[in-house]
Amino acid sequence: MSFFHKNRSVRMIAPASAFLLAIGLLAQNAPSAPDAALKSISGGSVLNHIKKLASDEFEGRAPASKGEELTVRYLTEQFRTASLAPGNPNGTYVQKVPLVEITADPAMKLEFSGAAASLAPKYQDDYVAWTKRVTQNASVDAEMIFVGYGVQAPEFNWDDFKGVDVKGKVIVVLVNDPPIADPKDAKQLDPKVFGGKAMTYYGRWTYKYEKAAEKGAAGCFIIHESGPAGYPWDVVRNSWGRGQFDLVTPDKNMGRVAVEGWLTWDLADKLFKAAGKDLVALKEAAVTREFKPVPLGLRAKLAFKNTLRTVNSQNVIAKLPGSDAKLKNEYVIYCAHWDHFGIGPEMKGDKIYNGAVDNASGTATLVEIAK
Repeated sequence: MSFFHKNRSVRMIAPASAFLLAIGLLAQNAPSAPDAALKSISGGSVLNHIKKLASDEFEGRAPASKGEELTVRYLTEQFRTASLAPGNPNGTYVQKVPLVEITADPAMKLEFSGAAASLAPKYQDDYVAWTKRVTQNASVDAEMIFVGYGVQAPEFNWDDFKGVDVKGKVIVVLVNDPPIADPKDAKQLDPKVFGGKAMTYYGRWTYKYEKAAEKGAAGCFIIHESGPAGYPWDVVRNSWGRGQFDLVTPDKNMGRVAVEGWLTWDLADKLFKAAGKDLVALKEAAVTREFKPVPLGLRAKLAFKNTLRTVNSQNVIAKLPGSDAKLKNEYVIYCAHWDHFGIGPEMKGDKIYNGAVDNASGTATLVEIAK
């Protein structure tokens, strides 16, 4: 069984920062009429679930917290009340997910060489950085190279690396896919290349870091832009400027790059100017198949310590068994992540990050779909 979430296809165990709530519906002989199914979903019920899940009582639903326990208990009861069968192979609604939380020391300092040495970027305000390697120390001290969108997509005849060796270097990339204009209408994006307006996996931050690791880079920084990313810098700060959860793996994630991170556009613009480069012009050049990697002639240096914590999180899984003899072992999967940021630094007089939109709304809707 596979789940599909913000980290794309994943196995039964959830990836870091994706704590899944899933329902498997076994194929049935006579599917319900779509109109009848749609009318059975109550907006009022969805809202009531959102209010409950996003209440202060649930404390922002952080993994491995009181909020998680309350959330798992609530969802399990909802599925049980709806007469859905336990979906975990061991006969329960709950699947244990062993995780490691890696929290980088916020006192870290990102430094640059040469003409950019005078830049003194502030952690969380100008950049965020971390490592997914399960280690108490992480560092990088390497040459920087701009590789456009960092994409290799043979089906689109696209290669931002052009055979350039980036092993041991810090690559700097743009977020999202290359926005290719539609040849029939220059104001629109070409739906035949990188999905047009839709973001393909090539545009995801996960892909950028995976490609950097594949190429043997020492580090990878993504340049943030609210439009192409789909969220403002505050989301980057709150998501990555804190402890990072990941699966407990045998290799301790040593196959990942040593340092992953984001740069604000303003910091990247200053950095490129110090290197004698025009970030806007290079971004335009990166939207062509002729683009080639551009060495910045600068080094990035960063070292920090980590605090490690092993925890057990939980997936909640329910299923509706089907009766068709041939199709009963095939599943249709609906999923959402139930977690949010929990309790954190005070913002506007409130320390609880309730997460009504992300993702109490998706979780609440999923409960109604299940019913």
